[in-house]
Amino acid sequence: MTHLVLQELPAMEAVPAAAWNALVGDDHPFLRHEFLHALEASGSVSPATGWVPRHLTLWQGESLAGVMPYYHKHHSFGEYVFDWNWADAWERIGGRYYPKGLTAIPYTPAPGPRLALAEGIDPLAARERLATAWEGEAAGLSSWHLLFAEEAEVAAWQAVRPGLLARHGVQFQWRDVGYGDFDGFLAAMTSKRRKAIRRERRIVADQGLTLHRLEGEAIDATALAHFFRCYEITYLERGRHGYLNLDFFHRLRATMPESLLLVQARLDGKPVAAALCLQGSRTLYGRYWGSEVMADCLHFEACYYQGIEHCLARGLALFDPGTQGEHKLARGFAPRLLTSLHHIADPRLGDAVRRFCEAERAQVRAYCAAAEQGLPFRT
Repeated sequence: MTHLVLQELPAMEAVPAAAWNALVGDDHPFLRHEFLHALEASGSVSPATGWVPRHLTLWQGESLAGVMPYYHKHHSFGEYVFDWNWADAWERIGGRYYPKGLTAIPYTPAPGPRLALAEGIDPLAARERLATAWEGEAAGLSSWHLLFAEEAEVAAWQAVRPGLLARHGVQFQWRDVGYGDFDGFLAAMTSKRRKAIRRERRIVADQGLTLHRLEGEAIDATALAHFFRCYEITYLERGRHGYLNLDFFHRLRATMPESLLLVQARLDGKPVAAALCLQGSRTLYGRYWGSEVMADCLHFEACYYQGIEHCLARGLALFDPGTQGEHKLARGFAPRLLTSLHHIADPRLGDAVRRFCEAERAQVRAYCAAAEQGLPFRT
């Protein structure tokens, strides 16, 4: 077998989109070349924003054999697995936490693959080769972090590097278990929750709001500009701009329209709120939301119920509506335990982080078990 050659790329444009996408598949739009390139070409991801692309690729001769997004980070914004306290503790005693290595999708806490390999490539050999990019003093990094990877990938990395520290988190996701349609979904719930959801949907309608789902080419520049205005409102309410700019969304519309779903709320025929989702062959990913109006229950309708209806209409088995939110439980989104992996170069910090993760894992597992009891489905 030809030796695997590791090459770091300073930008997505350094590898042809067709070669990258041939390894990635079609259910995870965030790992596609178009998405990652749009982040960089729009300036949303760049050294100026604290993200230095160093994407890891494996080659057999002239053939691309493996790809993994990889960044040197100079802060911890936009990751959603928070290690600010680790950085603060290390720097208080004279350490240097940044830059660190990161394998994740910027600003996107959506579980999915992080490493894609060509058929016939030995996964063990590939991971051994990739690890040289972030291990040892030569890397000049305090740590490496693998965020929101799939469970099988987490287990594969742990087999290669048993010393990696595991940290748990929880998200809430909806799965189709044969509901058929939205009424079938409601029928699986307790009478109390079924009535509550129907009431929430009536409240939205009684305010004169109508919901519309636009896909692909139906999302024109005007609709996208309105969505972006709503997206910015969500962040401006917190005193800052969003991580992503309008150019990024225009690039998605131009290069991967088939992956876009825009849920638009209209009042008297005029759009007043919007939620933008991405979709793969099996999964819908709710990502970005904003509204120009204050309307009761509109967030639940636009970000949850419309997504569930879309999944049932399109045969999508899973709906990942985004991070956080215990309020999702009552609307049929079950807790899912997630695992991130962390390599800490200095054993002193590594030992402290290990003890922290062990204590936190016990709490997260208990929380996840308790959350399961809050699901509204009939037993």
